[in-house]
Amino acid sequence: MYVRSAMKTIRNTIYVNDDTELSETLELLKKTEVDGVPVIQGKKYLGIVTFNRIYKAFFKSNMTDKERFLNETRAGEIAYQKDVTVDQDEVFETTLLLVKNAPLVAVVDEKQNFIGIITRSDILDQFQSAFGMRKPGIRIAFASSETEGRIARLAKIAKSYHENIISLSTFDESNQNIRRIVMKIEKSENIDQFIAKLEKNGFKVLDIKEV
Repeated sequence: MYVRSAMKTIRNTIYVNDDTELSETLELLKKTEVDGVPVIQGKKYLGIVTFNRIYKAFFKSNMTDKERFLNETRAGEIAYQKDVTVDQDEVFETTLLLVKNAPLVAVVDEKQNFIGIITRSDILDQFQSAFGMRKPGIRIAFASSETEGRIARLAKIAKSYHENIISLSTFDESNQNIRRIVMKIEKSENIDQFIAKLEKNGFKVLDIKEV
């Protein structure tokens, strides 16, 4: 999956211009109930402005009149995260770490023109989908040795028991020769036989939960 598949285009994005007063920017944040907005100058991306950024800028400004500060300061003056951007053709996973310190990531083209955003909410939605969290089923966590063909072997066992796999993820363990696998399947009557078959084939079941 690529960024372009989940991004909001500029037409569907709330943003402000570099010369927008902070008073107007703050009202926009409150009205739209978003944590932050991109700041652009023409077509160029300059960064983002958030509630927290506005408050910090006021306290650092040495001004005592909040209204004066908000009316005289422009969004472009306090925008940050200018270099935290992605290309629409990047793989979606790259966005996960980028929203650690910001509510959104700007999507820009090769000329650094602003073309859209990926929000923290968008990213969480996609990962919920990847883990099959929107569909009820049985979540099975198990460990497996790092051997060639283990996923193919797992798929063959699931097929033989006519199990419908909703999601499948693998994770590194501290032991380099062990992988942790989390699989979600639709609830079925032969779950016990399926689990027994997994264990017989070297998959150590760690947890089973209906979710």
